[in-house]
Amino acid sequence: MRPVRVTLIILAAAAVSIGLGTPAQAFHSGGVAECAGCHSMHNPAQIAGNHLLIASDPSSTCLSCHEQGGLTSPSSYHVATADADLGATDAPYQRTPGGDFGWLHKTYSFTVRGTTTIEEGETHGHNIVATDNLYDEDLVNTTAPGGSMDSSDLGCQSCHDPHGRWRRTDDATATPAYSMTGAPIIGSGSYHNSLVPDANNAVGSYRLLAGVGYAPATGVVFNSNPPTAIAPSSYNRTEATTQTFVAYGNGMGDWCSNCHPDYHQDTSARFIHPTNEVLDSDIINNYNDYVASGDLSGSQASSYLSLVPYEEGVGTTITTLKTGVGTFSATAAIPGPDDSERVMCLSCHRAHASGWEYGLRWNIEGEFITYNSLWPGTDNGAPVQFARGRTAAETQAAYYDRDAGVFASYQRVLCNKCHAKD
Repeated sequence: MRPVRVTLIILAAAAVSIGLGTPAQAFHSGGVAECAGCHSMHNPAQIAGNHLLIASDPSSTCLSCHEQGGLTSPSSYHVATADADLGATDAPYQRTPGGDFGWLHKTYSFTVRGTTTIEEGETHGHNIVATDNLYDEDLVNTTAPGGSMDSSDLGCQSCHDPHGRWRRTDDATATPAYSMTGAPIIGSGSYHNSLVPDANNAVGSYRLLAGVGYAPATGVVFNSNPPTAIAPSSYNRTEATTQTFVAYGNGMGDWCSNCHPDYHQDTSARFIHPTNEVLDSDIINNYNDYVASGDLSGSQASSYLSLVPYEEGVGTTITTLKTGVGTFSATAAIPGPDDSERVMCLSCHRAHASGWEYGLRWNIEGEFITYNSLWPGTDNGAPVQFARGRTAAETQAAYYDRDAGVFASYQRVLCNKCHAKD
Protein backbone atom coordinates (compact mmCIF):
# COMPACT_ATOMS: atom_id res chain seq x y z
CA MET A 1 0.00 0.00 0.00
CA ARG A 2 2.76 2.43 0.92
CA PRO A 3 4.43 2.58 -2.54
CA VAL A 4 1.09 3.63 -4.07
CA ARG A 5 0.91 6.63 -1.75
CA VAL A 6 4.48 7.69 -2.46
CA THR A 7 3.90 7.45 -6.19
CA LEU A 8 0.83 9.65 -5.98
CA ILE A 9 2.72 12.26 -4.00
CA ILE A 10 5.51 12.31 -6.58
CA LEU A 11 2.99 12.70 -9.40
CA ALA A 12 1.23 15.50 -7.52
CA ALA A 13 4.53 17.31 -6.99
CA ALA A 14 5.28 16.99 -10.69
CA ALA A 15 1.87 18.49 -11.48
CA VAL A 16 2.73 21.54 -9.38
CA SER A 17 6.10 22.00 -11.07
CA ILE A 18 4.39 22.34 -14.45
CA GLY A 19 1.54 24.46 -13.16
CA LEU A 20 -1.31 21.94 -13.02
CA GLY A 21 -2.31 22.61 -9.42
CA THR A 22 -1.19 22.12 -5.84
CA PRO A 23 -0.46 18.75 -4.23
CA ALA A 24 -2.93 19.56 -1.45
CA GLN A 25 -5.72 19.70 -4.02
CA ALA A 26 -4.39 16.69 -5.94
CA PHE A 27 -4.35 14.38 -2.93
CA HIS A 28 -7.30 15.58 -0.86
CA SER A 29 -9.44 17.00 -3.70
CA GLY A 30 -11.50 18.78 -1.09
CA GLY A 31 -12.48 15.60 0.71
CA VAL A 32 -11.30 12.33 2.18
CA ALA A 33 -8.53 11.50 -0.32
CA GLU A 34 -7.37 7.92 -0.79
CA CYS A 35 -7.66 5.58 2.18
CA ALA A 36 -4.25 4.03 1.51
CA GLY A 37 -2.57 7.39 1.93
CA CYS A 38 -3.15 7.25 5.70
CA HIS A 39 -4.08 3.64 6.49
CA SER A 40 -2.52 0.30 5.66
CA MET A 41 -5.22 -2.27 5.21
CA HIS A 42 -3.31 -5.57 4.96
CA ASN A 43 0.39 -5.08 5.71
CA PRO A 44 1.14 -5.19 9.48
CA ALA A 45 4.68 -3.92 8.87
CA GLN A 46 3.27 -0.61 7.65
CA ILE A 47 0.90 -0.10 10.58
CA ALA A 48 2.26 2.14 13.34
CA GLY A 49 -0.85 3.38 15.17
CA ASN A 50 -4.46 2.70 15.98
CA HIS A 51 -7.05 2.50 13.21
CA LEU A 52 -4.42 1.00 10.87
CA LEU A 53 -2.62 4.37 10.66
CA ILE A 54 0.77 4.45 8.95
CA ALA A 55 2.14 6.61 11.79
CA SER A 56 1.88 6.51 15.58
CA ASP A 57 -1.02 8.97 15.85
CA PRO A 58 -3.25 11.12 13.64
CA SER A 59 -1.01 14.19 13.61
CA SER A 60 2.10 12.16 12.84
CA THR A 61 0.17 10.68 9.94
CA CYS A 62 -0.68 14.17 8.67
CA LEU A 63 2.90 15.33 9.07
CA SER A 64 4.21 12.36 7.11
CA CYS A 65 3.17 14.50 4.13
CA HIS A 66 2.82 17.99 5.57
CA GLU A 67 6.21 18.25 7.29
CA GLN A 68 9.21 19.01 5.09
CA GLY A 69 12.91 18.57 5.73
CA GLY A 70 16.02 19.34 3.74
CA LEU A 71 14.85 22.64 2.26
CA THR A 72 15.52 26.28 3.07
CA SER A 73 12.45 27.95 1.55
CA PRO A 74 8.64 27.58 1.63
CA SER A 75 7.27 24.51 -0.11
CA SER A 76 3.65 24.12 -1.22
CA TYR A 77 1.38 22.28 1.26
CA HIS A 78 3.91 21.91 4.09
CA VAL A 79 3.01 23.37 7.49
CA ALA A 80 6.01 22.23 9.54
CA THR A 81 9.78 22.38 9.22
CA ALA A 82 11.47 19.13 10.22
CA ASP A 83 13.18 19.27 13.60
CA ALA A 84 16.47 18.13 12.04
CA ASP A 85 16.58 21.41 10.10
CA LEU A 86 16.25 23.60 13.20
CA GLY A 87 19.64 24.35 14.70
CA ALA A 88 20.18 26.88 17.46
CA THR A 89 19.85 29.86 15.10
CA ASP A 90 17.75 28.37 12.29
CA ALA A 91 14.23 29.66 11.76
CA PRO A 92 11.39 27.49 10.44
CA TYR A 93 10.99 28.19 6.74
CA GLN A 94 7.37 27.47 5.87
CA ARG A 95 5.32 30.64 5.31
CA THR A 96 1.72 29.44 5.22
CA PRO A 97 -0.94 31.85 6.52
CA GLY A 98 -1.48 29.48 9.46
CA GLY A 99 2.19 29.45 10.37
CA ASP A 100 4.87 26.78 10.81
CA PHE A 101 4.56 24.27 13.65
CA GLY A 102 8.37 24.23 13.71
CA TRP A 103 8.27 27.32 15.93
CA LEU A 104 7.06 25.02 18.71
CA HIS A 105 10.56 23.54 18.69
CA LYS A 106 12.26 26.91 19.17
CA THR A 107 12.92 27.81 22.83
CA TYR A 108 14.67 31.09 23.63
CA SER A 109 16.54 32.26 26.73
CA PHE A 110 17.60 35.81 27.50
CA THR A 111 18.53 37.91 30.52
CA VAL A 112 17.24 41.43 31.12
CA ARG A 113 18.37 43.43 34.17
CA GLY A 114 19.61 40.31 35.88
CA THR A 115 16.45 38.27 35.36
CA THR A 116 16.58 35.33 32.98
CA THR A 117 13.50 34.53 30.94
CA ILE A 118 12.98 31.23 29.18
CA GLU A 119 10.45 31.47 26.37
CA GLU A 120 9.40 27.88 25.81
CA GLY A 121 8.68 26.76 22.29
CA GLU A 122 5.34 25.38 23.39
CA THR A 123 4.12 28.95 23.95
CA HIS A 124 4.31 29.66 20.20
CA GLY A 125 1.04 28.07 19.14
CA HIS A 126 -1.20 25.01 19.15
CA ASN A 127 0.70 22.08 20.65
CA ILE A 128 -0.40 19.21 18.47
CA VAL A 129 0.50 15.73 19.70
CA ALA A 130 2.60 14.15 16.93
CA THR A 131 4.91 11.63 18.59
CA ASP A 132 6.82 10.64 15.47
CA ASN A 133 7.65 14.29 14.77
CA LEU A 134 8.58 15.22 18.36
CA TYR A 135 5.50 17.34 19.09
CA ASP A 136 4.12 16.91 22.60
CA GLU A 137 1.11 18.15 24.49
CA ASP A 138 1.14 21.53 26.23
CA LEU A 139 2.28 20.94 29.80
CA VAL A 140 1.21 24.40 31.04
CA ASN A 141 -2.31 24.55 29.60
CA THR A 142 -3.69 21.14 30.42
CA THR A 143 -6.95 22.06 28.71
CA ALA A 144 -7.70 24.40 25.83
CA PRO A 145 -7.56 27.99 27.10
CA GLY A 146 -11.14 29.10 27.54
CA GLY A 147 -12.39 25.55 27.03
CA SER A 148 -12.39 22.01 28.32
CA MET A 149 -10.61 19.93 25.67
CA ASP A 150 -7.76 17.95 27.19
CA SER A 151 -4.44 19.09 25.72
CA SER A 152 -3.38 15.48 25.26
CA ASP A 153 -6.20 15.15 22.68
CA LEU A 154 -5.08 18.07 20.52
CA GLY A 155 -4.02 17.16 17.01
CA CYS A 156 -4.50 18.15 13.39
CA GLN A 157 -7.76 16.18 13.50
CA SER A 158 -9.05 18.47 16.25
CA CYS A 159 -9.70 21.18 13.65
CA HIS A 160 -9.50 19.45 10.27
CA ASP A 161 -11.79 16.52 9.55
CA PRO A 162 -9.35 13.87 8.26
CA HIS A 163 -12.18 12.36 6.21
CA GLY A 164 -13.22 15.68 4.71
CA ARG A 165 -16.95 15.22 5.14
CA TRP A 166 -18.06 18.86 5.45
CA ARG A 167 -19.18 20.28 2.14
CA ARG A 168 -21.04 23.20 0.61
CA THR A 169 -23.08 23.46 -2.58
CA ASP A 170 -23.18 27.20 -3.08
CA ASP A 171 -20.80 30.09 -3.84
CA ALA A 172 -23.32 32.87 -4.14
CA THR A 173 -25.16 33.16 -0.81
CA ALA A 174 -23.78 35.20 2.07
CA THR A 175 -24.04 32.24 4.47
CA PRO A 176 -23.55 29.04 2.46
CA ALA A 177 -24.88 25.88 4.07
CA TYR A 178 -22.52 23.14 5.21
CA SER A 179 -23.43 19.50 5.69
CA MET A 180 -21.77 16.16 6.32
CA THR A 181 -23.75 14.36 3.61
CA GLY A 182 -25.41 15.19 0.33
CA ALA A 183 -24.00 16.03 -3.07
CA PRO A 184 -20.59 14.46 -3.71
CA ILE A 185 -17.46 16.54 -3.15
CA ILE A 186 -15.80 17.15 -6.51
CA GLY A 187 -12.94 19.38 -5.43
CA SER A 188 -11.43 21.78 -2.92
CA GLY A 189 -13.41 24.77 -1.75
CA SER A 190 -10.39 26.61 -0.37
CA TYR A 191 -8.94 28.49 -3.34
CA HIS A 192 -9.73 31.37 -5.65
CA ASN A 193 -9.60 28.98 -8.61
CA SER A 194 -11.65 26.21 -6.95
CA LEU A 195 -14.53 24.62 -8.84
CA VAL A 196 -17.97 26.17 -8.50
CA PRO A 197 -20.45 23.89 -6.67
CA ASP A 198 -24.08 23.44 -7.57
CA ALA A 199 -27.13 21.54 -6.40
CA ASN A 200 -25.67 18.25 -7.65
CA ASN A 201 -21.99 18.75 -6.83
CA ALA A 202 -20.34 20.04 -3.67
CA VAL A 203 -16.88 21.30 -2.76
CA GLY A 204 -15.05 20.77 0.49
CA SER A 205 -15.05 23.19 3.39
CA TYR A 206 -12.21 25.67 3.79
CA ARG A 207 -9.07 23.70 4.67
CA LEU A 208 -11.18 20.60 5.44
CA LEU A 209 -12.32 22.28 8.65
CA ALA A 210 -15.00 20.39 10.55
CA GLY A 211 -18.43 21.74 11.41
CA VAL A 212 -21.53 21.32 13.55
CA GLY A 213 -21.69 17.93 15.22
CA TYR A 214 -18.00 17.10 14.92
CA ALA A 215 -16.68 15.49 18.12
CA PRO A 216 -12.86 15.52 18.09
CA ALA A 217 -12.45 14.64 21.78
CA THR A 218 -14.41 13.48 24.80
CA GLY A 219 -16.89 16.12 25.89
CA VAL A 220 -16.27 18.39 22.87
CA VAL A 221 -18.92 18.77 20.16
CA PHE A 222 -18.71 21.56 17.58
CA ASN A 223 -21.54 24.09 17.55
CA SER A 224 -20.32 26.18 14.62
CA ASN A 225 -19.65 25.43 10.97
CA PRO A 226 -16.43 26.25 9.10
CA PRO A 227 -15.77 29.90 8.27
CA THR A 228 -16.16 31.29 4.79
CA ALA A 229 -12.70 32.00 3.49
CA ILE A 230 -10.69 31.78 0.28
CA ALA A 231 -6.92 31.56 -0.18
CA PRO A 232 -4.70 31.87 -3.23
CA SER A 233 -3.52 28.51 -4.54
CA SER A 234 0.10 29.64 -4.04
CA TYR A 235 -0.35 30.38 -0.34
CA ASN A 236 2.99 29.15 1.05
CA ARG A 237 5.49 31.75 -0.05
CA THR A 238 7.76 34.47 1.22
CA GLU A 239 6.25 37.93 1.70
CA ALA A 240 9.54 39.73 1.15
CA THR A 241 8.14 41.70 -1.80
CA THR A 242 4.40 40.94 -2.03
CA GLN A 243 1.84 39.85 0.54
CA THR A 244 -0.22 36.68 0.60
CA PHE A 245 -3.84 37.81 0.71
CA VAL A 246 -6.35 35.42 2.29
CA ALA A 247 -9.93 36.66 2.05
CA TYR A 248 -11.79 35.84 5.27
CA GLY A 249 -15.54 36.30 4.90
CA ASN A 250 -17.17 35.56 8.23
CA GLY A 251 -17.47 32.93 10.94
CA MET A 252 -13.85 32.51 11.99
CA GLY A 253 -14.38 33.60 15.59
CA ASP A 254 -17.49 31.45 15.93
CA TRP A 255 -15.56 28.48 14.61
CA CYS A 256 -12.67 29.03 17.07
CA SER A 257 -15.24 29.06 19.85
CA ASN A 258 -15.87 25.37 19.22
CA CYS A 259 -12.84 24.68 21.41
CA HIS A 260 -12.40 28.07 23.16
CA PRO A 261 -15.99 28.96 24.13
CA ASP A 262 -15.17 31.05 27.20
CA TYR A 263 -13.29 33.58 25.07
CA HIS A 264 -16.50 34.17 23.15
CA GLN A 265 -18.93 34.67 26.02
CA ASP A 266 -19.63 38.19 27.21
CA THR A 267 -19.88 36.91 30.78
CA SER A 268 -16.36 35.46 30.75
CA ALA A 269 -13.62 37.32 32.58
CA ARG A 270 -11.29 36.18 29.80
CA PHE A 271 -13.32 37.83 27.05
CA ILE A 272 -11.65 41.22 26.90
CA HIS A 273 -10.67 42.09 23.34
CA PRO A 274 -13.76 42.05 21.08
CA THR A 275 -14.05 39.61 18.20
CA ASN A 276 -16.76 39.13 15.56
CA GLU A 277 -17.52 42.85 15.81
CA VAL A 278 -17.77 45.27 12.90
CA LEU A 279 -14.87 47.71 12.86
CA ASP A 280 -16.09 51.16 13.82
CA SER A 281 -15.23 54.18 11.70
CA ASP A 282 -12.31 55.22 13.90
CA ILE A 283 -10.68 51.79 13.62
CA ILE A 284 -11.24 51.71 9.85
CA ASN A 285 -9.67 55.15 9.50
CA ASN A 286 -6.73 54.16 11.68
CA TYR A 287 -6.13 50.97 9.71
CA ASN A 288 -6.21 52.75 6.37
CA ASP A 289 -4.14 55.75 7.47
CA TYR A 290 -1.53 53.74 9.37
CA VAL A 291 1.75 53.03 7.57
CA ALA A 292 4.18 52.86 10.49
CA SER A 293 4.82 54.41 13.88
CA GLY A 294 4.34 58.15 13.46
CA ASP A 295 3.27 57.81 9.82
CA LEU A 296 -0.46 58.15 9.16
CA SER A 297 -0.17 59.03 5.49
CA GLY A 298 -1.68 55.82 4.14
CA SER A 299 -4.82 55.35 2.07
CA GLN A 300 -7.55 52.72 1.86
CA ALA A 301 -6.44 51.76 -1.65
CA SER A 302 -3.22 50.17 -0.40
CA SER A 303 -3.48 49.77 3.37
CA TYR A 304 -3.99 46.01 3.75
CA LEU A 305 -1.37 44.29 5.89
CA SER A 306 -1.38 40.49 6.07
CA LEU A 307 0.13 40.71 9.57
CA VAL A 308 -3.20 42.24 10.66
CA PRO A 309 -5.98 40.65 8.58
CA TYR A 310 -9.73 40.97 9.14
CA GLU A 311 -13.02 39.49 7.97
CA GLU A 312 -14.81 41.03 5.01
CA GLY A 313 -18.20 40.84 6.74
CA VAL A 314 -21.31 38.70 7.09
CA GLY A 315 -22.81 39.73 3.74
CA THR A 316 -19.81 38.62 1.69
CA THR A 317 -20.23 35.64 -0.65
CA ILE A 318 -17.64 33.04 -1.62
CA THR A 319 -17.85 34.35 -5.19
CA THR A 320 -16.89 37.82 -3.99
CA LEU A 321 -14.04 36.41 -1.89
CA LYS A 322 -12.74 34.48 -4.89
CA THR A 323 -12.76 37.63 -7.00
CA GLY A 324 -10.80 39.55 -4.39
CA VAL A 325 -8.15 36.89 -3.97
CA GLY A 326 -7.80 36.45 -7.71
CA THR A 327 -7.31 40.19 -8.13
CA PHE A 328 -5.09 41.02 -5.18
CA SER A 329 -3.18 37.88 -4.21
CA ALA A 330 -0.05 38.69 -6.22
CA THR A 331 -0.08 42.49 -6.15
CA ALA A 332 1.94 44.78 -3.90
CA ALA A 333 -0.95 47.14 -3.06
CA ILE A 334 -4.09 45.61 -1.56
CA PRO A 335 -7.08 47.73 -0.41
CA GLY A 336 -7.96 47.95 3.26
CA PRO A 337 -11.35 47.95 5.01
CA ASP A 338 -14.19 50.27 4.06
CA ASP A 339 -17.47 49.70 5.92
CA SER A 340 -18.49 46.19 7.04
CA GLU A 341 -15.25 44.42 7.96
CA ARG A 342 -14.87 42.69 11.32
CA VAL A 343 -12.12 41.88 13.78
CA MET A 344 -11.52 38.15 14.27
CA CYS A 345 -9.26 35.82 16.24
CA LEU A 346 -6.86 35.55 13.29
CA SER A 347 -6.44 39.32 13.20
CA CYS A 348 -3.84 38.81 15.91
CA HIS A 349 -3.06 35.07 16.00
CA ARG A 350 -1.91 32.47 13.50
CA ALA A 351 -3.94 29.27 13.44
CA HIS A 352 -0.99 26.87 13.75
CA ALA A 353 2.04 28.55 15.32
CA SER A 354 4.21 31.63 14.93
CA GLY A 355 7.59 33.02 15.90
CA TRP A 356 6.05 34.75 18.90
CA GLU A 357 4.34 33.79 22.11
CA TYR A 358 0.65 32.84 22.02
CA GLY A 359 0.82 32.28 18.28
CA LEU A 360 0.70 36.03 17.73
CA ARG A 361 1.56 37.55 14.37
CA TRP A 362 3.95 40.04 15.95
CA ASN A 363 5.98 40.39 19.13
CA ILE A 364 3.80 41.95 21.82
CA GLU A 365 6.31 41.50 24.65
CA GLY A 366 8.72 44.26 23.62
CA GLU A 367 8.33 47.99 23.13
CA PHE A 368 9.74 47.91 19.58
CA ILE A 369 9.48 45.34 16.82
CA THR A 370 12.20 47.13 14.82
CA TYR A 371 15.17 48.88 16.40
CA ASN A 372 17.36 51.44 14.64
CA SER A 373 15.89 50.35 11.28
CA LEU A 374 16.85 46.70 11.92
CA TRP A 375 15.07 43.56 12.96
CA PRO A 376 16.33 43.09 16.54
CA GLY A 377 18.77 40.22 16.95
CA THR A 378 21.41 38.89 19.30
CA ASP A 379 23.87 39.39 16.44
CA ASN A 380 23.33 43.07 15.57
CA GLY A 381 23.59 44.95 18.85
CA ALA A 382 19.88 45.35 19.54
CA PRO A 383 18.90 45.49 23.22
CA VAL A 384 18.26 42.06 24.69
CA GLN A 385 14.66 42.85 25.60
CA PHE A 386 13.83 43.41 21.91
CA ALA A 387 15.92 40.57 20.44
CA ARG A 388 14.50 38.14 23.02
CA GLY A 389 17.15 35.51 22.29
CA ARG A 390 16.61 35.50 18.52
CA THR A 391 19.02 36.32 15.74
CA ALA A 392 17.99 39.08 13.35
CA ALA A 393 17.33 36.42 10.70
CA GLU A 394 14.96 34.56 13.03
CA THR A 395 13.09 37.77 13.77
CA GLN A 396 12.80 38.56 10.08
CA ALA A 397 11.55 35.03 9.38
CA ALA A 398 8.82 35.50 11.99
CA TYR A 399 7.64 38.49 9.93
CA TYR A 400 7.65 36.38 6.78
CA ASP A 401 10.89 37.86 5.40
CA ARG A 402 9.78 41.49 5.19
CA ASP A 403 12.48 44.11 5.09
CA ALA A 404 12.55 46.08 8.33
CA GLY A 405 12.40 49.23 6.22
CA VAL A 406 8.69 48.78 5.53
CA PHE A 407 8.13 49.96 9.10
CA ALA A 408 9.42 52.88 11.13
CA SER A 409 13.05 52.87 12.30
CA TYR A 410 11.67 52.31 15.81
CA GLN A 411 8.41 50.52 15.06
CA ARG A 412 6.08 49.76 17.93
CA VAL A 413 3.73 46.78 18.18
CA LEU A 414 1.18 46.25 15.43
CA CYS A 415 -1.80 46.68 17.74
CA ASN A 416 -1.31 50.22 16.47
CA LYS A 417 -2.45 49.25 12.96
CA CYS A 418 -5.97 49.48 14.38
CA HIS A 419 -5.47 51.68 17.43
CA ALA A 420 -2.76 54.16 16.30
CA LYS A 421 -1.47 54.97 19.79
CA ASP A 422 2.17 55.31 18.79
